[in-house]
Amino acid sequence: MRLKDVAYINRRVLPESTDPDYQFRYIDISAVSSLGLIRIPNQVTRFEDAPSRARRIALTGNTVVSTVRTYLRAIAQVPLADEDLIFSTGFAVLEAKPVIDERFLSYVCCSQPFIDSVVARSVGVSYPAISPSDLSGVEVPDRSLDQQRRIADFLDAETSRIDRLSTIQHTVKRLLLERRAAHVFRLVTGQAAKQMKPSDLAWVATIPDSWQSVKLGHVARLGSGHTPSRLHPEWWVDCTIPWITTGEVSQIRDDRLEILEETREMISEAGLANSAAELHPKDTVVLCRTAASAGYSAVMGMEMATSQDIATWTCEPLLDPFYLLWCLRAMRSDLLERLAMGSTHKTIYMPDLQALRIPLPPIDKQHEIVAAIRASNSTVDTATDAIDRQLKVLAERRQALITAAVTGEITV
Repeated sequence: MRLKDVAYINRRVLPESTDPDYQFRYIDISAVSSLGLIRIPNQVTRFEDAPSRARRIALTGNTVVSTVRTYLRAIAQVPLADEDLIFSTGFAVLEAKPVIDERFLSYVCCSQPFIDSVVARSVGVSYPAISPSDLSGVEVPDRSLDQQRRIADFLDAETSRIDRLSTIQHTVKRLLLERRAAHVFRLVTGQAAKQMKPSDLAWVATIPDSWQSVKLGHVARLGSGHTPSRLHPEWWVDCTIPWITTGEVSQIRDDRLEILEETREMISEAGLANSAAELHPKDTVVLCRTAASAGYSAVMGMEMATSQDIATWTCEPLLDPFYLLWCLRAMRSDLLERLAMGSTHKTIYMPDLQALRIPLPPIDKQHEIVAAIRASNSTVDTATDAIDRQLKVLAERRQALITAAVTGEITV
């Protein structure tokens, strides 16, 4: 049988004439995981304020299949919800016909042969997509309703067990990462010291008696960068100078990597000479200050230039660049909550960074703190890596079990 024989595809859509005040919870592809889970947003959206792609009406029990970026395998069954759920037009909403159990339909869509067929029929390189008509032709197993229900009952029990184990592992990982961040905060602010004094820092109440609290600009030179004009293509040939942009945040988002040694883009000597870009020395500390990348930091592993979205600090002898790095990471939430401005794209402005203050222990103590952070983080990172491996095994087990049951490789 083909999918169109067992399910209605995009049967219900919001018309253009919908009441502008109609409220619903809008779900796009980022809210649907490859493990068949849908993250329901906390806030409702008015039709008038919703994106034009918010059109697919989904009922409890329907199955949604991503038809764009199909490699993400965003497929899930719609859960019971208090408010109406409206999905992006990047999904196909499948409503089971009387010939198929809606749970079995959802498991079929999560099986490997179905996913492989969808990916194979997709068109495009960067954003492969499948049309509803091509999706409707994907083959599905022919089973009696009684068989479908037995398979669905079996998979409900087995996947629930796997999902519970995965939830426990995710919880443990979250707690480990919270412990990691808290330990970094305690170390860079000296919270284990016996003699403490009130702090004039916005992000910590007390610091050790023997430490100073200084304006960062007194112990490091603040700088930034620039983008050579794209209107001069001759400035974009023979590019050999590493150039840090917001694209590098993908390397440092998990706060593991300290030293940036590779960049996605480079600029040329001509571009450097004909713009406000500056070649910063090795060990310069960088902080991304715009959009979703704001607040993430690293240390240059060699001479590099930066875009205007990056703030830099070249440290003087009293400040270890890696101690500053971990200070910036410890105070990230304060930077974003107190200093980042803007409703859509948050930006930390340079005048606010000029006024930034940090705790400053003696330089030997800074070296000691950095070593302690690295040792502690290594232990936590080893544990979280083990959890990630276990989660991968559980996900593979879940996928294999669904495929085997749906295709008849195992008898239920």
